[in-house]
Amino acid sequence: MRLARFSIGADPTVRVGLVEDDRVLPFRSIASLADVLHSANPKTTAESARADALAAVPMTDVHLLAPIERQEVWGAGVTYERSKVARQEESETGGSFYDLVYTADRPELFFKATPSRTVGPGQPIRVRADSKWCVPEPELGLVLAPDLRLVGFTIGNDVSARDIEGRNPLYLPQAKVYDACCALGPFVTLADAMPPEREIGIGLKIERGGAVVIDAETSTARLARRFAELIDWLGRDNLFPDGCILLTGTGIVPPDEFSLEEGDLVQITIAGIGTLTNPVGPRSKQA
Repeated sequence: MRLARFSIGADPTVRVGLVEDDRVLPFRSIASLADVLHSANPKTTAESARADALAAVPMTDVHLLAPIERQEVWGAGVTYERSKVARQEESETGGSFYDLVYTADRPELFFKATPSRTVGPGQPIRVRADSKWCVPEPELGLVLAPDLRLVGFTIGNDVSARDIEGRNPLYLPQAKVYDACCALGPFVTLADAMPPEREIGIGLKIERGGAVVIDAETSTARLARRFAELIDWLGRDNLFPDGCILLTGTGIVPPDEFSLEEGDLVQITIAGIGTLTNPVGPRSKQA
């Protein structure tokens, strides 16, 4: 069961509905994703809303929005061996830190984005204006209720400036957090509709000038930490009254010679959810 946040045609009204094949059923009595995801039983709530839904709308008439309302977005780092190796290779001074984090009890967790810094399907992500080496990071997103129940999954793109972080690990917030640094979508799949935790395939494809320049895959089978472990650490001394989206790290890192450029098209596909597609926009926010 997949949920979407969207508008229809020229009407700017933000709606929530159920995705079925190539159409969306707008809910009549539910105005926010939180009404479903933060309920005692999201599946039951969605099924009840479906019974009272408005007429189905073709997906071609729908403008999909990021499936985020007031939640914070957090990230987990060095959760795949490929990510650990990449961090060690890029780091000028702190390579050994990443090996220690990969094997430590405490995971690396960091604040990633506010809703205003997050874009949805089809919206442009950005490369920092002061970065010369920026990559997408395709990640499975855990959608958490305020009580930290895992209620759903979405796709996340943790866009990162590798050169800035590599210069000094303390620069990680600048490498990770800026306007349009995060993309989410296209849907939220309820937890019981996803493949098993260790069997979720993740793919990344990047097109440049109409040609595919990156095409790679991984799986959560390579994830070094379990979902429950990451959620437990995130919730220590943190409250999330509006819920949270936790990105679980990346197992796909483009070659060192690759950096995103304006006009690139980034597509992230995750089994059970769909494909999140975003163009790369101008470096300058004002452009």
